[in-house]
Amino acid sequence: MRIYAVADIHGKNDRLNTIGRAIDTYRPDVLVLAGDITGRRDSLHFINQINALSIPVLAIRGNSDPKKIERLIEASPTISSLHLKRVTIEGVPFIGIGGTLPLPFHSRLCLRERHRIRQLESLTTRDSVLVVHPPPYGSLDEVFGWFHAGCGSLASFISRVQPRVVICGHIHERRGTTTIGDSYIVNCSIGRGGAGTLIDCHPTKIETVELG
Repeated sequence: MRIYAVADIHGKNDRLNTIGRAIDTYRPDVLVLAGDITGRRDSLHFINQINALSIPVLAIRGNSDPKKIERLIEASPTISSLHLKRVTIEGVPFIGIGGTLPLPFHSRLCLRERHRIRQLESLTTRDSVLVVHPPPYGSLDEVFGWFHAGCGSLASFISRVQPRVVICGHIHERRGTTTIGDSYIVNCSIGRGGAGTLIDCHPTKIETVELG
């Protein structure tokens, strides 16, 4: 299974064109969009452009996406929402949670975070690919290289449940990969350049290539 993961497109057509070229070149099985997909304007037009891509798309909403994005995604023929849902592609279970509350020096998934974490835990197994917008606190979340702004509850959840892969974005300047226990963490933000991350899921290992 080859996953192409991207976050923080922010409705920019040049970034979407880059994604289209990468799909043509690397032939991934699925495109995962980890939030902040559109701008505040022309959301429907941008979602329609994503619908025209040649592969299945799994998506969650980020903090910059208007709430109507959920409705637009639900109505889309090729985009599936992962918000508190499990979608299985080629035997790989994907689950996710949309939204983010950026707060000083940390992020939260939502106002009722504990309740949402419990819902997420009921869906997640050790072979899952978890898609969220903010990174877990302390992992790929340094803003300007000097303070952490990730989500503490998410970090605790990952340490406890150990999903196989966690795909995130939000902190534009910290794209890259790391691990929490056995979980492979991928910040695939293209907010400061790059073209996302390829994630090859093999039965016994994970391989990643950061594009651009």
